[in-house]
Amino acid sequence: MYAQTFSGTVHGIDGMVVTVEVDIANGLPQFDIVGLGGSAIKEARDRVRASLRNSGFDFPMQRITVNLAPADLRKEGSGFDLSIALGVLLASGQLERRKEQILILGEMALDGTLRPVSGVLPILLEAQKQGFTHVILPEQNREEAALVDLSVLPARSLQDVVRCWSGKELPASADADTEKTRTVTLAELDGKRKAAHDFADVIGQAYVKRGLEVAAAGFHNVLLVGPPGSGKTLLAHCLPTIMPEMSMAESYEVTKIYSIAGHLTKRSGLIRERPFRAPHHTVTAAALAGGGAQIPRPGECSLAHGGILFLDEMPEFSRHALEVLRQPLESGQVTIARAKQVFTYPARFLLVGSMNPCPCGFYGSRDQRECTCTPQQIQKYRSKLSGPLLDRIDLHLEVPRVPVTLLQERPQAESSEEIRCRVEAARAIQCERYRHRPGAPFNSAMNGEELRRYAGLDREGQKLLQLAFETLGLSARAYNRIVKVARTIADLGGAEQIEAAHVAEAIRYRALDRGVVG
Repeated sequence: MYAQTFSGTVHGIDGMVVTVEVDIANGLPQFDIVGLGGSAIKEARDRVRASLRNSGFDFPMQRITVNLAPADLRKEGSGFDLSIALGVLLASGQLERRKEQILILGEMALDGTLRPVSGVLPILLEAQKQGFTHVILPEQNREEAALVDLSVLPARSLQDVVRCWSGKELPASADADTEKTRTVTLAELDGKRKAAHDFADVIGQAYVKRGLEVAAAGFHNVLLVGPPGSGKTLLAHCLPTIMPEMSMAESYEVTKIYSIAGHLTKRSGLIRERPFRAPHHTVTAAALAGGGAQIPRPGECSLAHGGILFLDEMPEFSRHALEVLRQPLESGQVTIARAKQVFTYPARFLLVGSMNPCPCGFYGSRDQRECTCTPQQIQKYRSKLSGPLLDRIDLHLEVPRVPVTLLQERPQAESSEEIRCRVEAARAIQCERYRHRPGAPFNSAMNGEELRRYAGLDREGQKLLQLAFETLGLSARAYNRIVKVARTIADLGGAEQIEAAHVAEAIRYRALDRGVVG
């Protein structure tokens, strides 16, 4: 007897519908699964056999062959268990076939209980494109599945699935409308509440705040350089509070990434908050870019897509890990080759790095402790950040120590909400300007053609930038990044033409090029 069911897996950032073919023939009892399945899929034989028996069904003592098509693509994960089990029941005549296009996902325990799986959202989006109308999956994946316009049939066990399958009509998913509107914060996914940061709580540092406002408005990478205790980490944690809200397209893409990575919880819905990732300095290059033996999982670069990747004390990271950032900073994606397959994950993030001017942290300080580092130690410390990597960072901001008078007076400062209003106004200008490429509607992503069209400098601005280029020995990439930053500064001021004042401010934000740090 032959039966066919449908399940799914993920390939890169996208889902893939997999046809599960089950054939039961006379012969010595044997259970084979073919079709380039990973170890978790091969182990499904034992889980399916035990769960069928413990759920009160007969397991055929015949030759059973399961094929996962297309057979030339590698498949991983335990989400095929339920589809294989139903295929066995259909092929053995214990269940009747149905006419509906039904996708089946779920891992099974040995007693038939269903367990949640990762990657549900991208799989269901692909299933919807292919005309599927219903999906059967574990109860824990219900809210994630409700983000897609399919009839969601959640179940807790194999017996629940069989009862639902045996009904004359498949029930419509309950509470579909309310489920689709649920959103989730990244703090909920982390299982902890984030501290409420606000730029109003940061004393002084007006120059740095302005630089971060420019970074948020144009999605420019930024490096904070200053002595210990100057507020670099606090400023970085305040940056998400002035970032524009994500569009629905961005939210779905970020939610897909977190689904594939297995970071969505039982009550997870659509992620509407921009990611903020802050990996430890011991993170490996594979953890940053993404990796895995057969099918790689998204790394920190992809988990920060659409948001912020914060690297505190950048020189403490390994040189190899830092160099991994060069590809996503330039192209906005990570490409990984595995087992004759190429996987591409989105990774367009705003990089925020912080560092001390030297190993002890006090090089160049006039009113703090004296630096104890040798010139060789300082050179070795700073060389951790290569020239090509620094070229890809648009703003180098010096973060000085806060004067004691400001700490005592604690003057009123602008709130994040006030700054965010200006950022959103500037971003609205950019969205209109780059409406032909909605995936990256900000100035930092301008290409050569767009630089010529939208980033023209007035005569004084051209002279000033030429002088800076020759005096500071800038590269062509650094030159273009200064122009992009100047374009953002002009947008914040509502100016159509980039003027000399905008160029001058953009050059001020290249502290390392100007050699003012230390």
